[in-house]
Amino acid sequence: MENPASEWKLPWDGGCRCGKIRLRVTLPPLLAMACHCTGCQRMSSSAFSLSLAVPTPGFHVLSGEPVVGGLHGPSKHMFCGYCMTWMFTRPEGMDFFVNLRPTMLDDRSWFVPFIETFTDEKLPWATTSAVHSFPKFPEMSAYEGLVQEFAAKGARPR
Repeated sequence: MENPASEWKLPWDGGCRCGKIRLRVTLPPLLAMACHCTGCQRMSSSAFSLSLAVPTPGFHVLSGEPVVGGLHGPSKHMFCGYCMTWMFTRPEGMDFFVNLRPTMLDDRSWFVPFIETFTDEKLPWATTSAVHSFPKFPEMSAYEGLVQEFAAKGARPR
């Protein structure tokens, strides 16, 4: 399913596995990502974690009270306190976006990672269809171009 930036069909609703926490996205995402770092592998119990960078003003918790889980450091990994679903992250020093786990969305069928990070830590068999791959995180100066390219193309299967 193609999802060019002009056709996001917002708002999107979603929630945790048990449904005690519900959320809404009202602004288009900045970037769609997969992270292969060992920390994300452990926290997601999978080969990589998925993220959708949503502008903070466009992210709303509608019901329930997320709790800090995972590492209790400067970046806040937010979970449902009942079912313990990892729902989103508020990265330290980057208050302008929230990293939503896109699998929390009620309709996530369109999600495709646009970039993948920490490929130097990925499991040998783990592959994505991301357009851009980085051995660690991209340089901060690269994000502006990546966000612009994602805004122009949207999320499309590669």
